[in-house]
Amino acid sequence: MKKMIEAIRNARHVGCLTGAGVSTLCGIPDFRGPQGLYKQKDAERIFDIDWFDRDPSIYYRGCAELVYGLDRFEPGPVHRALKHLEDMGQLKGIATQNIDMLHQKAGSSNVYEVHGSPILHHCRRCGAEKTFAEVLAMLRAAPGEVPRCTCGGAYKPDITFFGEALPEAAFAAAQSLAMRSDVFLVLGTSLTVFPAAGLPRLALQGGAKVFIVNAQPTSLDPFAAGVYRDLAEFANALLR
Repeated sequence: MKKMIEAIRNARHVGCLTGAGVSTLCGIPDFRGPQGLYKQKDAERIFDIDWFDRDPSIYYRGCAELVYGLDRFEPGPVHRALKHLEDMGQLKGIATQNIDMLHQKAGSSNVYEVHGSPILHHCRRCGAEKTFAEVLAMLRAAPGEVPRCTCGGAYKPDITFFGEALPEAAFAAAQSLAMRSDVFLVLGTSLTVFPAAGLPRLALQGGAKVFIVNAQPTSLDPFAAGVYRDLAEFANALLR
């Protein structure tokens, strides 16, 4: 990975896009993997906004472990390596497709959650706000119950459900990050989910060197300055 490390050393503005592979190193199942969320019964309804408004218990049952058990997980080697890169003044921001909040837990400052985040929840009826910790406490106090506002509305996480628009500010910041980068890292994502998968293309159009670290091939591999398969090896190389 010497070519990539040298490019990072000489870069003025490093940007990054992270996907599920970064989280699976921490023990979090990939939503689309063999044991993932999308293999569950009613999977197509779990993150569907119309179904949430009809029956929010489908979401809360489906995500009892994979969202509301996230406090059990700690940042992994890639999260720590990216924090190290930020501390060195090289990494200017992280666009992430993940909703596990582990980049923030690792201490990264500029994290753009392009698929939304459970950090905040809002009542679907009156808009009242609760933090992830507050909703988690409600769920643990009344297992199996949908957390509801005093007005009776269900609290929904600020995760982008099917049928909702992406968070405008976060995605605009991620686009700006990609366009300003002279080195752009693509970590643990197969680049199949758009529009997030378009971010490295923006970086390429702006003249950036794009480096991809992902276990499976991606459609951008032929255009990358370097392609690697092992995220743990990538993290170790950065930390060294």
